[in-house]
Amino acid sequence: MGLEYFLGHTLGLTKIPPHVPTILWSFAGFTFVHLVLAPWICSRWFPAAYGTKSRAVKNTWGIHVTSQVHCFIIVPAAFYCILTETPDRALDKAFGWSETTGFVHGIAVGYFIWDLLDAIINFIDIGYVIHAFACCLVFGMSYVMFLDKTGNTGTTFQLINGIFLISSFLGVRLIYGGSISIRFFFTLAKVWRDIPIFYIIVYAGGNFILQGLNIYWFTKMISALRRRFEQPPKVNGSAEASDEQASLLESNGAPNTGSGEY
Repeated sequence: MGLEYFLGHTLGLTKIPPHVPTILWSFAGFTFVHLVLAPWICSRWFPAAYGTKSRAVKNTWGIHVTSQVHCFIIVPAAFYCILTETPDRALDKAFGWSETTGFVHGIAVGYFIWDLLDAIINFIDIGYVIHAFACCLVFGMSYVMFLDKTGNTGTTFQLINGIFLISSFLGVRLIYGGSISIRFFFTLAKVWRDIPIFYIIVYAGGNFILQGLNIYWFTKMISALRRRFEQPPKVNGSAEASDEQASLLESNGAPNTGSGEY
């Protein structure tokens, strides 16, 4: 009750109290996947490729598994919200609300709390920390690899998978997501006088930063796919650190948001 009172009254997030359990269960669930389920799956299915790696590289595998689990959950849930949206909520794009949306956002908030903690504890790049922090604020205040690691570098299978990944990232993250961002800014421009300045900074600034990161990571994904077919695969242990960072950059749009990986 103390946490719900603090979030709902002290911070003014009046819609969040009923969804605090969802946030906590989501955070606990994704932490369990990362620390327990992912290592078990990877060691059981890929004992040679996974078992011989360093702790940092194993953590990267865990991140990818967790982000994929999040993707399988959040994408159908988001589609359900879109398909069941009521007419009155559709007309009020700035302040519309439904408890279904709150539930889905609760799952996302729990995931990005896990994401933020992992990005800080296992720090690799400031971009991952910024991404996770911005997503925590955006969703919280409202109340997307393995082929390399399994020996398929440079194969036709990886090329096809990479093309699908880049195409889906371009279509969903950049084109569709970009159009949503433009419409969001038009909506924000109509109601900015009715919103606290801090909300404007978080949502407008966060939207701008996240779209910028999407463009940056898209170029990195293209470069990473090209490298797989221009250079022989690295086999020595000293390459693990660079492989780990490249693997993260090639994930769904970077830090652990959910879609497929190479």
